[in-house]
Amino acid sequence: MTARTQLIRGRIVSASVTVDDGVVLVSGDRIEAVRSFAQWRATHHDLPEPPFSGTVLPGLVDIHNHGGFGSRFDTVHGEHALAAAQGHHARGSTTVVASVVTGQAAEMVAQTAALRELAEEGVLGGIHVEGPFLSEARCGAQDPRYLRDPDLGLTDQLLAAGGTRLRAMTLAPERPGSASVARRLADNGVVVALGHSDTDYASFRNALAPNGPGRLVTHLANGMPPLHHRRPGPVAAALVAAAAGDVFVELINDGVHVEPGFAALAFATAPGRVALVTDAMQAAGLGDGEYQLGPQPVSVRAGVARIADGSIAGGVSTLLECVARAVRDSGVPLREAVLAATSVPAAALGLADVGDLRPGYFADILTVSDNLQLRGVLRRGQWLR
Repeated sequence: MTARTQLIRGRIVSASVTVDDGVVLVSGDRIEAVRSFAQWRATHHDLPEPPFSGTVLPGLVDIHNHGGFGSRFDTVHGEHALAAAQGHHARGSTTVVASVVTGQAAEMVAQTAALRELAEEGVLGGIHVEGPFLSEARCGAQDPRYLRDPDLGLTDQLLAAGGTRLRAMTLAPERPGSASVARRLADNGVVVALGHSDTDYASFRNALAPNGPGRLVTHLANGMPPLHHRRPGPVAAALVAAAAGDVFVELINDGVHVEPGFAALAFATAPGRVALVTDAMQAAGLGDGEYQLGPQPVSVRAGVARIADGSIAGGVSTLLECVARAVRDSGVPLREAVLAATSVPAAALGLADVGDLRPGYFADILTVSDNLQLRGVLRRGQWLR
């Protein structure tokens, strides 16, 4: 091997390869090969045996993230967004899609433009705009002062600001004008995500594929009416669509947004269609204190972020912690939980060359212990820890 190549050995768990003892050969910023250790050893008798590094996973892919480690993505200051991204990279989320929260329209457009620069540099995996076309009744921590009916003018401004780096936008399908905006987004290659909705089962289901343009459901069960056997609502509609293979559903499995039993239900109902996300905000990775989410002040107490009215205001966990909870608390098999934070979210937003350990993909690799404690992070061929 040359100075530009690396060899990582361990128990490999990924979408394309699962083996108890394997090796990943990295060349530069890309994966060159993935083999069992026996296969590698058969053709490399002259090289010393590489150390066993534990469990080897693809770098995690977080497609709904508002910031962390004291910094935010709802900003026009690139250095602040960079710090948030780097904080998550070092904790295992080697691909981060930055989420813009509801605020003044002009500010949302400016923030999207600023994030585009980081996405074009490869720091971010893309941009997700959450709002402002959301339901007041289910706004959660989205500032109700800035919620509005969907309009093509603002949509076109956001499309122009984000360009091809705008990967997803969340809207409530019941708001007047949502169908036209959803079509405009889809026509421009942006994934239509449905969420923060107070509509009924039939309306939500009809707005999802294959009947409607909706391909993703934003943080399942949060920002929606509770699942009820006589009023199944958006939660049931989303699970039925996901079980049919029509859509993907996000799940904030941080121990706060959903209970372990609900997470188990989602995985059992829609295997291969659950995308674990953090919905992380400025306080992620830090302790209790006072923070900000868009225009809203947020207090974090006992690890739970809330705005003044008591609504949960994003998450404070890392994506690897969400994976570990799925395995430990909800009984999700390790491989399924790993895929929910790697290949599934990558597929949900059409992100290329990430989310799996296969030749030609970016060399984004984690090494973890048996209980999913982080040991090492390789991003684009460079060790971050």
